[in-house]
Amino acid sequence: MVSAVAVRTVAGDVPAEELGVCDAHDHLFFASPQLPGQELRSVSAARAELTAFAEQGGGAVVQWTPYGLGRRADELPALSRETGVRIVAATGLHQAVHYDDATLAGLRGRLADVFVTELTEGIGPSGARAGLIKVAGGFHALDAHARWTMTAAAEAHHATGAPIAVHLELGTGALDVLELLCGELGVPPQRVILGHLNRSPDFTVHRQAAASGCYLAFDGPSRAHHATDWRMPDAMRELADAGHGDRLLLGGDTTTAAARSVNGGPGMPYLLRRVRPRLTAELGEEPVLRILTDNPGRALAVAWSQP
Repeated sequence: MVSAVAVRTVAGDVPAEELGVCDAHDHLFFASPQLPGQELRSVSAARAELTAFAEQGGGAVVQWTPYGLGRRADELPALSRETGVRIVAATGLHQAVHYDDATLAGLRGRLADVFVTELTEGIGPSGARAGLIKVAGGFHALDAHARWTMTAAAEAHHATGAPIAVHLELGTGALDVLELLCGELGVPPQRVILGHLNRSPDFTVHRQAAASGCYLAFDGPSRAHHATDWRMPDAMRELADAGHGDRLLLGGDTTTAAARSVNGGPGMPYLLRRVRPRLTAELGEEPVLRILTDNPGRALAVAWSQP
């Protein structure tokens, strides 16, 4: 059975045009042994962050937190209702370094089934369904873990239609990911979102990736005052000038407690408070509005299949 084209939020499927201004890559909840002491676990802080985003004109947030990293899916529907911000949750699996051996061993032979269940039935007992699959590459390469998770993601995509969002380590490996997902595994490029392109400002690779038909997410700001922050507008202008403005996405990627605006960091509001006007000066108001509204809707809305 195939449903109407829609974005799958934690409160149900909605038409793409109902997303409004969208933070296309962020985290309300996230916990990893790679970031000890910086876990995003507080429900009240998540609520305050969403409220601050909404006050800046935000309408939707896509949480890329995958399986096993503290998604707190049971809290997401209520947070969406209370703040008026639509939330899209993720299934999927991050790099192996984020998990213990027992967790990964328990997923062998059934990873694609886990993804499909969370996309079609719900994440655990929460009742909230995932609206995309998040996986990850390595630094300039795809290791065995990345190939395993991307193969499972492709299988789940073919069963459901779900988009696949990819963490590119420091923005690298984009073309390798596309060769695997779209070449070997047959995922349509328009169902693939490449994340962190701002962290590797190689304009040639950006244009090559965009020419495939995939979506390119620029998400930050960086955590170490990288030069990539000030090069992001140039990279996006290059892509827009090359005719790829309809493939661009923007996100905040808040992954630590210190980065939340309620804790003195940039947080979700920064995307609209500072990044949006900076890009508007470079690209113009209407193109940036389309990047924040039309593009996420197209990237996330699919004709969902029920296996």
